[in-house]
Amino acid sequence: MNFPSNLFYSHSKKDGNFFLGMKNILGFKPKNLEIYQKAFVHRSANWRDDDGNPVNYERLEFLGDAMLGTIISKHLYTKVPQGDEGYLTKMRSKIVSREHLNELGKDLQLIDFVESKIPKSRFGDNIHGNVFEALVGAIYLDRGYKYCEKFIAERVIAPYVDIEQLEGKVISYKSLVIEWCQKQKKSFNFEIYEDTGNDTVKHFAVKLKIDSKVVAKARATSKKKAEERAAKRAYFALQDKMKNS
Repeated sequence: MNFPSNLFYSHSKKDGNFFLGMKNILGFKPKNLEIYQKAFVHRSANWRDDDGNPVNYERLEFLGDAMLGTIISKHLYTKVPQGDEGYLTKMRSKIVSREHLNELGKDLQLIDFVESKIPKSRFGDNIHGNVFEALVGAIYLDRGYKYCEKFIAERVIAPYVDIEQLEGKVISYKSLVIEWCQKQKKSFNFEIYEDTGNDTVKHFAVKLKIDSKVVAKARATSKKKAEERAAKRAYFALQDKMKNS
């Protein structure tokens, strides 16, 4: 596969040296640098290989997601022998949640390596987690399962996975609020309203109404994020009632 000639050199100019940058992040030397380069190509770059297939991080992201899920599942299976299927599934969801993966990508500053025609200031938070998963996929293709497992153990499990803390971590405030409303037979509605912000990136504004009363408002770069943010604010406003009901 022939990449555009500026791919490696653009990383060299920006980060000193792409190879060394990857080595520092991975903790080992990459064998096939081309695989890792693909992990940082955004679809807006509109690159294609010799056969006309699109070149971007999305296929590696798909592979990395599967590897991450498998390795985390194995860790939980070993670490929590008393956990049933439902418990293990819930804990895995907390570890590989989009919010958590975005945090990982940000901590590793992976966005610095991304090749794109879109200004990085216009990316949403999910770019960080997407590229992290793509990097995991690249490790698997380049070095195999053992190296992939070692990277996840050192970069994900050791610094971030605390079983007791995760047991109390909320995955979705929206689900909690909806469940409480249904249990209490209260009507609820997430209402999109006009966003008057002057951000360069489009935002969505949401009002959360419970029994026709606005209990929280929020705005974000997607409807889903805005609803989750509004639900989180509602949860903390209503948590005493929710805990006692």
